[in-house]
Amino acid sequence: MPGNRAQRSRTRAKDTTPPRTGADEKATLRGFLDYLRNAVADKVAGVPEPEVRTGGVPSGTNLLGLLKHLVFVEQFYFLGEDVGDWRATMRPSAEDTIDGVLADYRKTVERANQVIDACPDLALPAPRPPRPGPAPSMRWVLVHMIEETGRHAGHADILREQIDGSTGR
Repeated sequence: MPGNRAQRSRTRAKDTTPPRTGADEKATLRGFLDYLRNAVADKVAGVPEPEVRTGGVPSGTNLLGLLKHLVFVEQFYFLGEDVGDWRATMRPSAEDTIDGVLADYRKTVERANQVIDACPDLALPAPRPPRPGPAPSMRWVLVHMIEETGRHAGHADILREQIDGSTGR
């Protein structure tokens, strides 16, 4: 862990409140998912090299790896793109940059939101790569992505606090 608590500056961002969403189910689910997506992206933005890719826990989990993983998760669940090696999605390459992975994430989220917005009924199957059995519903995918992104937002909160002491969203 870079520095110690006494040496690091403590930055406390004002926590944002949960989103005020539209009246329907899709708007509510997407509103909470976007809220979490923004929280993760904000935790990665502004972190210098090499701290952004330095593991903060024994597993090696790092901020850039979390964001890169979420790019692949969004592509899989909303865009129907296959992922060959899920473990590799957590490991940023030497060529991956903060700006590049953030841009990929934002572009993927924009494309995913277009798919969500175009879905007329959340009971319909979400896009997915060929797999045996029925595809999950868009409702299931939205709830799962809230869970997945929320879990990783919590990881990002802890990793960011370890790096520079900043807390909040």
